[in-house]
Parts: sequence; structure tokens; C-alpha cells
Amino acid sequence: MERRRYWLLRLVIAFGFAQGAVSMARPAVSYRALSLGADERAVGVIAGVYALLPLFAAVPLGRRTDRGRCAPLLPVGVVLIAGGCALSGTAGSLAWMAAWSGVMGLGHLCFVIGAQSLVARQSAPAEQDRNFGHFTIGASLGQLVGPVAAGLLIGDDMGRTSALALVVAAAVATMSFTSLWRIEHRDPRDPDPAHARVEGDKVPVHRILRTRGVPAGIFISLAVLSATDILTAYLPVIGEHRSIAPATIGLLLSLRAAATIACRLAMTPMIRLLGRTVLLTVTCLLAGLLCAGIALPVPVWALAVMLAGLGFCLGVGQPLSMTTVVQAAPDEARSTALALRLTGNRLGQVAAPASAGLIAGLAGTAAPFVMLGALLLAAAGLGVRVGRRPDAPKGTGTARRGARQRA
Repeated sequence: MERRRYWLLRLVIAFGFAQGAVSMARPAVSYRALSLGADERAVGVIAGVYALLPLFAAVPLGRRTDRGRCAPLLPVGVVLIAGGCALSGTAGSLAWMAAWSGVMGLGHLCFVIGAQSLVARQSAPAEQDRNFGHFTIGASLGQLVGPVAAGLLIGDDMGRTSALALVVAAAVATMSFTSLWRIEHRDPRDPDPAHARVEGDKVPVHRILRTRGVPAGIFISLAVLSATDILTAYLPVIGEHRSIAPATIGLLLSLRAAATIACRLAMTPMIRLLGRTVLLTVTCLLAGLLCAGIALPVPVWALAVMLAGLGFCLGVGQPLSMTTVVQAAPDEARSTALALRLTGNRLGQVAAPASAGLIAGLAGTAAPFVMLGALLLAAAGLGVRVGRRPDAPKGTGTARRGARQRA
């Protein structure tokens, strides 16, 4: 009973270590690439490769999770994250750095699909906003500590110290194992797994994508994650051009993550006060304006204020889009629906950094943040759709869960 009671806390801790390793590794990869002679375009390509393998693996992994247990994906993800970090630190060429960055991204995808599916299965419908919000605190904790640790480790000898940061990130990832033992339990109210295996194969992808609210939710999630991803990868480049030390860049990235944690702790009262639609739309709108503002040549203190506001606004999109997708999808295809959302995220992580690298090469290092601002403003336009709870067709997962809760 105690294990069941604290499963979410243990998952947050494990996710914090896994995300901390990735958040530490991403800027370290950028700095190591710069030490190997990479320009802005090459940094963008390496950041995009991080999402390339996951782009093709997300839906098959979601199908597999719908047909079985969630927990086995978690240790697999940890092993791949740790391996990708360590091998990135020993790579001697940009091509190998890109390859091991892809392995790291695949590991992160495995962990996230397994973890999100676990939250969806083990949370009552009324608890999903809260539990997804708390779950993503693990990501924010990792994003808070990881960049600071990377900034402290990376010094003047950028090649050697960035390699050390990547090896330390691998060690941090392995700490996730301490919280993963027997983390999954089966609720007696859940459908029989054998029945889920039969049903799960019958839900086509196009039916999930046509569900009201799902496409808008995928796009908003894509925009928010692209903003977070490019901030992590390109703020070091901004720092190099504006003579901001790596330690300061690490603190700025962690400030953004701390603001995101504050947002997610306040998620439930904000939803009660404003409602989903207003909250999602306003935060995307403000995030777009703040993101574009980073392109301005402002002093460090003003950049810190912008990043704090941006972090708070970006904290809303991910948990609310998870809840929307889960509640819209049939019970037997929830993991596949979450995987489709992650596929959209990874598509953004491939396209956005590559586009950012091209734009940076043509128009300067600040230009990608203007692009992100436009993307988030488009997401704000879709916030009205994704903020509303989708209507579930008769017989879908939401209807069955609602009936079960009423019973």
C-alpha cells in the first residue's frame, strides 16, 4: 500500500534525475561542439538529431505500451540516456556527437512514454491535471539543476570540461534507478490487459488524430517544447556572442526552470481561477512576446526577468496538453495518443533547431527567438480549442472512465 501511495513522488524523483542528466548534457553538447569547430548551423543540426530517432520510434513504443506494462520502458530509457551522455563526452567528431545525441534522445523518449502512460493509467480522471502537473515538476527540477551543474563544470578549456560534464550527466542519469523498483501497480478498476491488447490494435492512428482537441494539443505541445529546447541549445550561443560566461548562462536556464516549477505548483488554483482555455491562451501569448524579446540586446538582468516570465508561461502547456490528449483518446489507445503527441514534439525538435540554425546563419543568433515567438503566438490562437475539454464519443475512454467514476 505504501508503494502505491508514493508512486507519483518516486516517479517525479526518477524523472528529475533523468531530465537533470539530459538538461546538463544538452548545453554541454553545444559547448563541446563549439570546441570542435562547429558553427551555428552545426549546433542546430546536432540539436535536431537528438529528436530524429524518437521521431520514428514514438508510435511503435506507444502501441507496445498499450499492449502491456509501462514500467519496463523506464530503465531502458535510463540506460540509453546514460550511454548517450557518456559517449557524447568521448566523441571526437561532430558526426559522432550527433549520433550519440540521437541515442540520448531515444532514451529520453522511452522514459517519457513509459512515465506519462503510468500517470494516465494510475490517476483517476479528476486527478489527471494535478498529477500531470506534479509529474512535470520532475522535468522542471532537472532543468533547474542540470544547466547550473553544466555551467559550473564547463570552464575555459571548453573541450575537456564539456566532456567531463557529459560523463557526470551519465552518472546522474543512473540515479533514476533508485526510484523505479516496482513503481507500477494495477488498479482493479482498469480493463483487463488481455482485453486491452485486443482493443489497442483496432484503434487506427487517423482516428486518434481526428479526435477533437488532439491536433491543437499536439501543436501547442510542439511549440512549447521547441521553445524550451532551442532556449537550452541556443542560449549558450547567445552567451558567446554577448560575452556572457557559461556559469551565468547556466544560472539563467535554471531560473527559467525554477519559474516553471512555481507555475506547476500553482497549476490547480490557476485553473480554478481562470479556467483551462484562458490560462492556456494567455500564457502562450505572453510566452511568444517574451521569447521574441530575447532577440533584443538587453542587459543580463533584463534577460533574467524575461526568462523567469517565459519559464512561468511555458509551464502551462505541457501538463494541460497531456490531460487533453489522455481524456480524448480511447482507454485502449491512451499510450498511442500520448506517443503521437510526443511524435509532434520530436518533429518540432527536429525541424525547429534545424530552422533555427539556418535562420541564425542568415540573420544572426538572435533571430531563432523571433521565430519561436511567432510559433508560440500561433499556439495561443489554438489555445481556445485545446483548453476546452474534448467531448468523448460514446464508448471512448473518457466516457468509460466517467461512468466508472460515477459508479
